[in-house]
Amino acid sequence: MEINSITKKLLFNTVRVDTVLEDGSEGSGTAFVFSHTTGSGVHTFVVTNRHLVEDVRSGGLVFTQKKHGQPAFGERFQININDFSHAWFLHPDPEVDIAVIPLRPLEQAARDQGAELYYHAIDSRLAPDASILRALDALEQVIFVGYPNGVWDQVNLMPIMRRGTTATPMALDFEGRQEFLIDAAVYPGSSGSPVFVYQPDILRPSQSNGGMKFIFAGVIAAVFFREEANHLVPLPVPPNNQPIMMGSEMIDLGLVIKADAVIVAINAYLREAG
Repeated sequence: MEINSITKKLLFNTVRVDTVLEDGSEGSGTAFVFSHTTGSGVHTFVVTNRHLVEDVRSGGLVFTQKKHGQPAFGERFQININDFSHAWFLHPDPEVDIAVIPLRPLEQAARDQGAELYYHAIDSRLAPDASILRALDALEQVIFVGYPNGVWDQVNLMPIMRRGTTATPMALDFEGRQEFLIDAAVYPGSSGSPVFVYQPDILRPSQSNGGMKFIFAGVIAAVFFREEANHLVPLPVPPNNQPIMMGSEMIDLGLVIKADAVIVAINAYLREAG
């Protein structure tokens, strides 16, 4: 398969996260590669949810290998990180469910073992500014990529792509936080999935790509459960293999942290790293 379209590149934005928790149980979730340009150059990170990396004994990030500049489908390279929780930099606001880790040391570790990593980073310039958010409609088509319920193409190492719509306007902060809701089937393992506003066939020009609307909207962090009649609660999307509360029912509403939170976390890391 030739990687010659936006949606094909999305297949290589994500990284599968396999974890072992402190109690010995196993889980899986989603991370993605993200690049941010500052005055000091281009900085590339792996991004996921805070709740996916906290209280984790060990974890691994699963990449596709690169051969002759192309993806080597089915040839995996897993970077295992023993002190997994402490390897991640957490968003400075403890209420924001974002964690980042620089990619460069991970790439070097792969090279030291004779492997090259194939990925396509999400460019921070695809994150919408205030004017773009105001221009978006109340209902927009979204796609998100990840490993719901741990499902993926294990032979070709491909994630699962899903569709939905915004359920609250992105121009507004849901419940006063930099978040919005999507109407989509969000399942355990979708934690950390990148979300995009994607509408390829519109007639008017948008942010980029001519007449194509393509925006990095944010990161899936929680799903709404119905615990009892007329009582809905948003809870972090658990990693796959972690039990869902007895008597709880997911209602296909996902909570997305807006894209700017990823940039804030990376800028905070860069300031601290000097």
